[in-house]
Amino acid sequence: MAMDFSREDPIPIFPSGRRLVCFGCCRNRRLGPVLLWGGFVCLFVSMLQVIASGAEPAKQRDYHFKGSISRPVLENYLARSATFGSLLHLTLEDDLRMIRETGVKFAGRAIWMWGNESQIDSLVEKGDPFAKRIHEIDPDIILQGAIFEIVTRDVEKVAIPASVFKEFGVEQEPRKFRYKSMLYGFGHRHDHWYQSASVPDMSRIETRMWFYYVAKRWIDMGIEAIHIGQVALMDDWDRGHRHWSNLLERIRKYASRHARRKIVLIDAHVPSGGIVRNGKLLFDLHSFPSRPKSVQGKPFKAVLEKGFSDAIYGRSSGGITPSGWKCESLPYIVEIDNFGASDHPGEYREDDKFHVWGWDEINWFIKQPEDYRNEWLEYAYKWVRRTDPNGYFQLPLRRFEHYTASMTRPGGMRQEETIRRIWDEADGR
Repeated sequence: MAMDFSREDPIPIFPSGRRLVCFGCCRNRRLGPVLLWGGFVCLFVSMLQVIASGAEPAKQRDYHFKGSISRPVLENYLARSATFGSLLHLTLEDDLRMIRETGVKFAGRAIWMWGNESQIDSLVEKGDPFAKRIHEIDPDIILQGAIFEIVTRDVEKVAIPASVFKEFGVEQEPRKFRYKSMLYGFGHRHDHWYQSASVPDMSRIETRMWFYYVAKRWIDMGIEAIHIGQVALMDDWDRGHRHWSNLLERIRKYASRHARRKIVLIDAHVPSGGIVRNGKLLFDLHSFPSRPKSVQGKPFKAVLEKGFSDAIYGRSSGGITPSGWKCESLPYIVEIDNFGASDHPGEYREDDKFHVWGWDEINWFIKQPEDYRNEWLEYAYKWVRRTDPNGYFQLPLRRFEHYTASMTRPGGMRQEETIRRIWDEADGR
């Protein structure tokens, strides 16, 4: 059989994913001993290519932690963080393939509830085996759960375990959570989201019991990070953050005994830039919407800008972290958030500091052409890293059921390869 030397399509040579030119000699299984020598030739030529290009070898990032997490390791995770909303609710084989192909290390919002609290048992029952499968694919990956700033009457269908009563020193009795016992007094923030769906008050022990209970359920299924939503909405009567501090201390204590790596990383949206109590940071990392700014006269273009709206760039508070190290500014992630459209979708309004061309962030993003979506992700990731060394752009692999970055049609929006390239380039691959 004649050998075809005309083919110059790249073959992956190194585990890092660097694609290098191979001349095809090692493809022909009929060449016998030539196969071995061909392999050596290909490897030698590939090494020469790397040397000639002046490229640095791929960074070998450290993802090891147990009981506490160092800043470098935390930042390694944030550098490969992605919103992967509802991963454990809706897991498909395509999601598992994306995990393998992209190398995501921090999968945000993998399990969550927005009301419908009585579904927690079914969520855990469905999500637990998927969490195990994901950790078989990559034992280093961090799965994040969420406990949002909402409680509804549906919570009254959930029984309180004896362990929760015991944790808070409350007399045990066979009962379920009480919706009204979680709310602010005087009707404050009642029915805030919709009828019988209110903002919980963290100064209420019933609220702290509920958050502790949900965190415990997430930790028990292998979740190692928890996002607790808009913290500021829930502390109107806890200005000193004493009750938040108490709750998070209890959650961390439980994680130190039961979590996969004896720690849970807790974050929240912090419009103030963070919460520091007696010099100690309340959270392990900060998070916030990315706050794209509409570009007047260029429909439907948007940019990121330091100082626009309440964006966190350059404003992440510092202090002593829960892991014990000190920082001037805590590492943070920004994401393409969702919070509902305005009354002027598709229109530019100069005074609108939160919506992008009248849409929330993810709906604006979804409506853009494929090439602009890919271009914008690359721009946003690099802009955040250049603008603030403490910040990382959390790329979107899935935003709940509304969006997936998959290359697979028909639902895939085709950002997966761009996301992988961005991360590989950040690793020097």
